[in-house]
Amino acid sequence: MLAGVGIVQKIVTGIEPGDTLEAEHRSQTLEWLASTDDVFRRVKPAEPDQHLVSYVVPVDADGNVLLVDHINAGLWLPPGGHVEPGEDPHDTAVREVAEELGLTATPDEAPLFLTVTRTVGIDSGHTDVSLWYVLHCDRNQPLTPDRGEFHRVRWWSPAEIEPARCDPHFPRFLRKLRG
Repeated sequence: MLAGVGIVQKIVTGIEPGDTLEAEHRSQTLEWLASTDDVFRRVKPAEPDQHLVSYVVPVDADGNVLLVDHINAGLWLPPGGHVEPGEDPHDTAVREVAEELGLTATPDEAPLFLTVTRTVGIDSGHTDVSLWYVLHCDRNQPLTPDRGEFHRVRWWSPAEIEPARCDPHFPRFLRKLRG
């Protein structure tokens, strides 16, 4: 399905903030969406400077999460990527899981979490407006990780996660997930 700003506004409006910061991010995102007719990255790594991303957090039946050791970011992150021009963010989530993990799987239809983050990494930084989708899956399902993007992939129990080595919002995502 082709997506535009109106569809993204509907998605963002449907996210119930889990804390004050997420409420601020939702407000910032809705202001941004009202001020632009284009939310897609057009030129790598960062044009325009702010653009839309879909993260996918695989979660097993025991509440463990799969993260990838991202080469460029130097952090353990959920799989995911930039929403292509005209692409629905949910379709991005499905595509990224297939490209990055080799899984044919469908994340939850609506994102659970929203963040606005200034990125860091070995290339130019930029601002990601990230929709975080949950993918319920079996941790024994075979994966085919994208070795061009990741050093490795790993399942983490909540107790094992090292917040300093993850997306800065990941602990907040976990609190909301465990609700």
